Amino acid sequence: MLIDTHCHLDAAEFDADRGQVAARAHTAGVEVMVVPAVERANFDAVLRCCAHYSGCRAALGIHPMYVERAQPDDLETLRDKVGRERLVAIGEIGLDFFVPDFDAVRQEYYFVEQLKIAREFNLPVLLHIRRAQDAILKQLRRFRLKGGIAHAFNGSHQQADEFIKLGFKLGFGGAMTYPRATRLRELAATLPLESIVLETDAPDIPPVFIGKGRNSPEYLPRIAQALAELRGVSLDELALATSANARAVLGEIT
Repeated sequence: MLIDTHCHLDAAEFDADRGQVAARAHTAGVEVMVVPAVERANFDAVLRCCAHYSGCRAALGIHPMYVERAQPDDLETLRDKVGRERLVAIGEIGLDFFVPDFDAVRQEYYFVEQLKIAREFNLPVLLHIRRAQDAILKQLRRFRLKGGIAHAFNGSHQQADEFIKLGFKLGFGGAMTYPRATRLRELAATLPLESIVLETDAPDIPPVFIGKGRNSPEYLPRIAQALAELRGVSLDELALATSANARAVLGEIT
């Protein structure tokens, strides 16, 4: 059994064949897909997707790349949804200091307010992090949450250790499959297996074997095989370990 801990199945890229995508993923052995929201406008779409497709689990949050069109009332909507819906995490939230003309103050406001909601409801968080590892760690040390997942992890070994100390798992997906991604592959091969979870980030971050096409949760087994080969373990061993890791941080999601 495999768990895709980060899959935007609600995205418009899947509108034409969402049901077939979900079915193919299940047939391939992906029994659970965690579907995170990115803004208030898609909270209900994520919830509908997870209600309709077997194995999908919802997370709600405001992504740092969407905070420019967020309003403080969105946080109250999020708090209300968290209180009424069955969610596995708050997410996708975080900081992105890579995008052009980013507003660090606005990003940090929404990030911190969502950390408060996660702490209030004792939920883990799904973190989006680009060029902001240390800034995110600073806030996580302040709030001491239940834990969560550092999605698409691409920090240093030292930063990985700090996330692990704070109860976080580290997400690896398609980016790790590229031979030229030597630093990321070294991290994937040497970090503690008990700290790693699998993800696709579909429809984004396509693995090397599909090039620039649409990523999909059905590719998770091949991503898992790539990681197993990097670590010198069997696919079965890797699947068991990463699924147990996902349940450890997100609860009994299967």
